[in-house]
Amino acid sequence: MGTGGRTPVKFRIGDVVKMRKQHPCGSFLWEVMRVGADFRIKCKGCGRVVMLPRLKFEKAVKEVVSSLDWPSPPR
Repeated sequence: MGTGGRTPVKFRIGDVVKMRKQHPCGSFLWEVMRVGADFRIKCKGCGRVVMLPRLKFEKAVKEVVSSLDWPSPPR
């Protein structure tokens, strides 16, 4: 399976992303709660939880605002 010519973006649980469209509560920021074929995200403004398919989520994300920098596992 290809990525359609796009470089895949790695999202992690705990990342805060800025979406292209504003949520009805007025917030653009969402926290990633689950990654995989579907994404579960939580609005940082009102706490609403939404599930989105990966393709729709990746198209809707404008930028990653903050990311948890997990240390690499020891070798």
